[in-house]
Amino acid sequence: MATRCVRALLTGVIDYAGLFPPARLPMQPAVEQFARSRMSEEEWMLGRFVCPVSRLEEFSKLAAALMPGTFATSGYPEHADAVEPWHVTALIDGQGIDGLDKDLNTIQSFNRKHSKQDSGLAGVDMIEVKAPNVAFIDDALDIIPEGVFPFFEFSVASDCRGFVAALAGNQSGAKIRTGGITPEMMPTTLQVAEFLIACAGADVPFKATAGLHHAWRSEYALDTAPNAPRGVMHGFLNVLFAAALARLRDLPVAAVQAVLDDRFAASFRFAEATCAWKEHTMDAAEVAQVRESFALSFGSCSFDEPIEELRAMKLL
Repeated sequence: MATRCVRALLTGVIDYAGLFPPARLPMQPAVEQFARSRMSEEEWMLGRFVCPVSRLEEFSKLAAALMPGTFATSGYPEHADAVEPWHVTALIDGQGIDGLDKDLNTIQSFNRKHSKQDSGLAGVDMIEVKAPNVAFIDDALDIIPEGVFPFFEFSVASDCRGFVAALAGNQSGAKIRTGGITPEMMPTTLQVAEFLIACAGADVPFKATAGLHHAWRSEYALDTAPNAPRGVMHGFLNVLFAAALARLRDLPVAAVQAVLDDRFAASFRFAEATCAWKEHTMDAAEVAQVRESFALSFGSCSFDEPIEELRAMKLL
């Protein structure tokens, strides 16, 4: 059974991105997996379903029968009381401000339709959008409606503090891409550390995505295809601990990078009410505060794989 500190660290942390590499599931099995995960013993770790705006219509058609509000007519009467709507993060795939505006209209139509029980209860309450420059963020914030929280993705290959500063004081967050299906898509631990410290210093929440379905930093196959390249991938526990310590303990870049670089599970300790990396200890209340207001979630193409690794470590 998960300790109080493990629950504080991992509640609602995984946004399910089964449509994306390396899983690349078709829509039907992806929505079925999400529905099963919502009914599993570890559903407390599940966050949102991640879907491109361009596929919301397909998602609506194939997922509606599994959503709350439609169970009684879809062969799941025993779950008719499960009325918590499906929460969806939509990836903006329109180009520029005009493309964003068009996608926001699509999201509004989706939310209007799925506010009714007979259509299945669901809602897009977060979006992810790529920001080519700082000016785009300012323009985008002017048109994104209340009730939709945006994460802006930008490159961390160079100094990202200008992007982070543009988000400070706004109802918005930063998104970092932490992996991919080729080694060159992986940001370095230094780049991730600098991103975390910039966000912590500016009080800007963030989410991470890609390459985070393993708990610890190590070398893994980067794709499910035969003869896929291998590379060193970031671990989601490394990232969460590094974020928490950057926020709570004001660690310098080198120390945050050391957390991200650490491949030894023994460096990370979990007790009922505390968790620690080496000599740095955090209590459950501190961890919960970090998760609620700073390290909001990470996207994973698998919900089961992180669960299996956490079970193997006897954290669940």
